[in-house]
Amino acid sequence: MTDFLLLAFVFLVAGIVAVPIATRLGLGSVLGYLIAGIVISPLLAALGVDVISIQHFAEFGVVMMLFLVGLELEPRMLWEMRAKLLGLGGLQVAGTTALVMGVAMILGQPWTIALAIGMVLALSSTAIVLQTLNEKGLMRSDGGQSSFSVLLFQDIAVIPMLAFIPLLAMPELMDIAHSGVEAGGHGGDAHADDSHGHDDHGSGLSLVEGLSGWQTALVTVGAIAAVILGGAYLTRPLFRFIAMAGLRELFVAAALFFVIGIALLMSLVGLSPALGTFLAGVVLANSEYRHELESDIDPFRGLLLGLFFITVGAGIDFGLLFENIGSILVLTIGLIALKVAVLLVLGTIFGIRGEDRWLFCLGLAQAGEFGFVLLSFTVANQVIPQSIADQLLLVVALSMLLTPALFILYEKVIAPRFAQEQKREADEIDEDGDIIIAGHGRFGGVVNRMLRAAGYSTTVLDYSASHLEALRKFGFKIFYGDVTRPDLLHAAGIEKASLLIVAIDGKEAINELVHYVRKNYPHVPIIARAVDRHHVYDLYAAGCRDIIRETFDSSVRTGRTAYEAMGMHPFDAELLARKFSEDDRYILREMAEVHDPEIPSHQNAAYVEKSRTLMAERDAQIYGKGQAFAARNDQGWLPPTSKDVTSLKADHKKSSES
Repeated sequence: MTDFLLLAFVFLVAGIVAVPIATRLGLGSVLGYLIAGIVISPLLAALGVDVISIQHFAEFGVVMMLFLVGLELEPRMLWEMRAKLLGLGGLQVAGTTALVMGVAMILGQPWTIALAIGMVLALSSTAIVLQTLNEKGLMRSDGGQSSFSVLLFQDIAVIPMLAFIPLLAMPELMDIAHSGVEAGGHGGDAHADDSHGHDDHGSGLSLVEGLSGWQTALVTVGAIAAVILGGAYLTRPLFRFIAMAGLRELFVAAALFFVIGIALLMSLVGLSPALGTFLAGVVLANSEYRHELESDIDPFRGLLLGLFFITVGAGIDFGLLFENIGSILVLTIGLIALKVAVLLVLGTIFGIRGEDRWLFCLGLAQAGEFGFVLLSFTVANQVIPQSIADQLLLVVALSMLLTPALFILYEKVIAPRFAQEQKREADEIDEDGDIIIAGHGRFGGVVNRMLRAAGYSTTVLDYSASHLEALRKFGFKIFYGDVTRPDLLHAAGIEKASLLIVAIDGKEAINELVHYVRKNYPHVPIIARAVDRHHVYDLYAAGCRDIIRETFDSSVRTGRTAYEAMGMHPFDAELLARKFSEDDRYILREMAEVHDPEIPSHQNAAYVEKSRTLMAERDAQIYGKGQAFAARNDQGWLPPTSKDVTSLKADHKKSSES
C-alpha cells in the first residue's frame, strides 16, 4: 500500500507542478506532462518502477478519449467524412509506410524489418494531437477535421497491422541483424533484455484463438454488431435502471462499466479497443444520456492521458540516447521531415489550404503511442530485433516530445504570417450613403438590413475579407477596410454623413473610433455598440450618448418570456419588461456620472453607494408592480384601466426626460 501511495503521490505532484508552469509559458499541457516525466524518471528508476506497464494501463485514456470523440459525432457526420477518412487517411498510412520502408532498406535493413518499421512509424499520436487541438480550439478548423480523419483511420489500420506483422517473422534474419548490431557497437548487449518487448500480446484470453479465418471474421463482425446494437437498444434501459437508485457514483460506475466492457470485448476478438469505444460513442451521439456520459468519463480520460504523457517522458532511455545521440536525432528529425512532406502533398491534393494545411502537416508529423505497442509486438513475434526496437522507441518518444514545439511553431510563426498575407488594400469607396455603418457582423448586419429596407442609403465598411466575399455573393455592397483609419472615414464621406453607427468588435477599437469622430466631426450623431455595462461608461465619457448594449435587449426579452412562462399575462409582462428597461437606462446614466475609469468599480465608494440606492429603488418598484399584476391575474385578468395607462405614460415620460 505504501509503495502504491508513494508512486501515486510522485505522479500527481509532477503533473500538478509542471503543467501550470508549462501552460503559463504557452507550451501547453502535453509538453508539461512530458517534461514532468523526464524530471521524475531518475526517481522512478531508483524506485524500480516498471514505467512500461504503467504506460500500457494509461493508454486506456486514449480509449476513453475516442469514446468522447464519438459522442460528438453523429453517424451522418461520419458518413460525410468518408472521403477524407478513407482517401486522406489511407494514402497517408500507405505513403508514409512506403517511404520509411525505402529509407530503412537504403540503410541496410532487410525488406521484412523495413516494412515493419514503416508501419510502426506511419502512425501519429492520437492522444497528443487531439488533446492539443481541443486545448487550442482548432478542432473545428479544416486542418483539425482533416487531422482527426487521418488519426481515426490510423487507429483502424492498427488492426490489420497486428494481423499482418507475424507473417513477417524471419528468425534467421533476426539473428543476422542482431549480430550485426553487436558488431557495429550499438549497445546490443546492454539493451537485449527485452524490457520493452515481451508483454505477451499473443497470450491471454481470446475468443478467436484457434479459429479458422472465416470463423474469426464471423466472431469479429458479431462483436462489432453487438457494440452497435447494444449501444442503440440496451443502454437506455440500463441507464434508466441505474437512475432509479438516485446515486451519482452508481451512474459513474455504469459509464465506466460500459466503456471498459466494450474495450474488453474488442480485445477478446483481436480488435482495437479504441475503435470499439469510438463506434459506441457514435451510436450514442443522439442519446439523452450523452452529456451525462461525457461529464462522467471526461475526468478519468484527462487523468489517464496525463499519466500516459508522463510515462512517455519517463520512459526515455537517456543512457542509450546519449550513446547514439547523433543517429537518434537525425532519425527523429528525418522522420518528422518525411511525414511533413507526405502530408503537404496530400493536403494539396485534397484541397486543404493556407494555414490549415500547415496545421495538418505539423500536427501529424510525429510517431504515435501505438508505436510502443507495435514495437513490442514485433519483438515478441521475431520481426524486429530488440536492439533496433530500443532505438526506434527513442525515435517515437522524441518525436512525440517535439510535437508541442511544432504546434507552437504553427501558432506563433505560421498562423500570423498567413493572417498578414490575407490582409489587402482597402477598397475604393465609389458611393456615399447618408449613414455610415462600421462593421457588418451579426450586430451591424441586422441594422444595415433594417435601414436598407426602409429606404435609407448606407455605406458599410468591414475589415474581414473572407466575411465580405461571402456577403457579396448574396448581393450586399460592402467595402473592405479598417474603419478606424482617418483616410478611410474621409473617403466614406464622414464630413457630410447624417449618422455613424459603430458596430465593430473590440472595446478599444470602438472607443478609438468614437473619440476620433467626436473630436473631429462633432456634428455627426453616433450610435455605438457597447460590449458591456462598463463599456457604456467609457463611451459616455467619450461624448457618445446613443449607446446600445449588444445583449441587453435580448436579455430583457428573455426576462419578459420568463414572466409569461410563470403565468403572467403577456400584456403585463410587456409592461413590466418596459419598466425594467427604462429604469435600467436611467440608472446607467446616473451611474455614468460617478464612474471613474481609473478606479475599479467595487473600490469606488460613490459608485457603490449610488448603485445600491438606485437599484434598491428600482427593484422595489418592479416588485410592487409585479405583485399588483399577480393579484390581478388571480382575480381574472382585465385590460388596464385608464389610470394604469396614465401612470405608465407618466413613468415613461419621466424616464425619457431624465
